[in-house]
Amino acid sequence: MNKYLLIFTLITISFSVRADDGRTDSPGKPKGEWISLFDGRSLKGWHLFNKTSEIKTWKIEDGALVCLGGKGPSGSGDIFTDQSFADFELRWEWKVDKGSNSGVFYHVLEDPKYKRAIETAPEYQIIDDINFPAKLEDSQKAGADYGMYTPSDIKQLKPIGEWNTSRIIFKNGHVEHWLNDIRIIKFKAWKKDWTKRKTEGKWKDYPDYGMSKAGLIGLQDHGNKAYFKNIEIREL
Repeated sequence: MNKYLLIFTLITISFSVRADDGRTDSPGKPKGEWISLFDGRSLKGWHLFNKTSEIKTWKIEDGALVCLGGKGPSGSGDIFTDQSFADFELRWEWKVDKGSNSGVFYHVLEDPKYKRAIETAPEYQIIDDINFPAKLEDSQKAGADYGMYTPSDIKQLKPIGEWNTSRIIFKNGHVEHWLNDIRIIKFKAWKKDWTKRKTEGKWKDYPDYGMSKAGLIGLQDHGNKAYFKNIEIREL
């Protein structure tokens, strides 16, 4: 091969690799690669909402991230990733104690004007459907897009004390909730149906709810004990 042609070919290949290296907010992590959000040993990579103070209502127990159930103001014990994500697939395992309530947030925005994550962030509901001590609407049950979309009747929730597996997929406004390998919710954010549900329902007084196309992942402290492990995400 002509040496000039060889040089040109190598330069072209090098440029192509660099132009499509899939860079994300995680240095060295190409898009599509699973990233662990919890190392099983520490709270590294997590913080309280709008704060840098010590996290006191969560601990590590047998490799799981455990919410102890704080008694402070609503939302004060919620924890959030240091990283922000836009289009993603999130997967994790979870269980709750009898009667407990928790949730997983995404696209959380932090700003002094917001007091809690729920003002901006959609939530994958985590709860004991059977033993929760108050009547639940369908959009408040496990796997729901809280206050917006109801899980399918084919949902299969594990008994208390057993680990469930969940996934959230968000891609250009297309959203899916999965529970124990079954897709239980599918919808399109920001479309007519979504907007109607928002403006006529629980979130009608929260104009920024669900509007962000990127943000933090969060775990809810609802004053009850909840357990999380194998929390992983990949950018889509």
